Amino acid sequence: MATIKRFEDLEIWQEARRLSKEVIRLSKSTDLKSDFKLRDQIKGSSGSAMDNIAEGFERDGNKEFRQFLSIAKGSAGESRSQLYRVFDNGYISEEDMIKLTSEYETLSRRIANFMNYLNKKDFKGNKFKENQE
Repeated sequence: MATIKRFEDLEIWQEARRLSKEVIRLSKSTDLKSDFKLRDQIKGSSGSAMDNIAEGFERDGNKEFRQFLSIAKGSAGESRSQLYRVFDNGYISEEDMIKLTSEYETLSRRIANFMNYLNKKDFKGNKFKENQE
């Protein structure tokens, strides 16, 4: 695997960002815009998925990164659950709900796979470099 220098280069972050943008689009283009609490909840959880990937990466420690990835995975699951609520309230079609929940499920799987990859690495992170030498 190539060395990643920026969180923006992580495919899981890019995918979380794309999904967050889709949620924001829905929150502006459907009647969800009038359901302030649900709108804000789903916008928050979708943003949390991408933000926790970024924050964990910037911590410069594998253990902390894995912890933040776990939180991001939880936020992806929360967004998926909220999409069912958005559908149940008639704000999106069943087709849109199935598509988006499937994409969030894929994101969760990809985050889990990346966590498993990091679990197999001895590298502790840049902030622990002194202890590795």
